[in-house]
Amino acid sequence: MAPNLRNLLHGPLLSRTSPLSPANAASRVSAYVYGNVLILAALIPITSSDEHTFQGVAIVLGTALSTFVAHAFAEGVGETVRTGANLSRGARIEQLRDSVPVLSAAVLPAALLAIGWAGWLDPGIGQILAEITVIARIASTNFVVGRLRGEKPTRGTFLGSLVLAGVATVVVAIKLVLTH
Repeated sequence: MAPNLRNLLHGPLLSRTSPLSPANAASRVSAYVYGNVLILAALIPITSSDEHTFQGVAIVLGTALSTFVAHAFAEGVGETVRTGANLSRGARIEQLRDSVPVLSAAVLPAALLAIGWAGWLDPGIGQILAEITVIARIASTNFVVGRLRGEKPTRGTFLGSLVLAGVATVVVAIKLVLTH
C-alpha cells in the first residue's frame, strides 16, 4: 500500500486532533534537538571575517545536510533492529520525513548569514541574529514536544523554555567573550 504523501508531509504535524505516534514524535523531537544543537555548534566557531562569507553559509548548510542524512540513516538502522525486518519504501520515506527538523534548523540561520555575505546586513550582526534564531528554536523544544503529543502549553512549558533559552544564551555569551 503506497503512503499518502500529503498526509505523510502535512497530516499529523499540523493537526492538533491527530497527534503523532510516540515513535514518530520521538524521532522528530530527536531530529529537532539534534539539528538545533549542531547548527548552533556550527555557528559558534565562525569568528573571522573570512568565515563571514560564503564559507559560513556552506558550514551551516553542510552541517544540516550531513546531520539530516546521518539522522535518517541512524533512525532507519534503529527501526530495523527494533522490528527485525528491513524497512519498506514507505517506512524509509517516513524516516526521511521524521528527520526534516534537522534541515529546518538551518534555514533561517543560513539565510541570515547569506544576507550578511551579500552585504545587505553587517555579517557579524547576521551571525548574531542566526545564533539568536537557533537559541529561540532550542527554547521552543518544550512547545514542540507538547505539540507533537497533542498537548496544550502550560506554565511549566514556558518556564522550561526560558531555562533552555538561558542555557543556550550562556553558551553563545561564552563564545562571544572568548572569541570576539
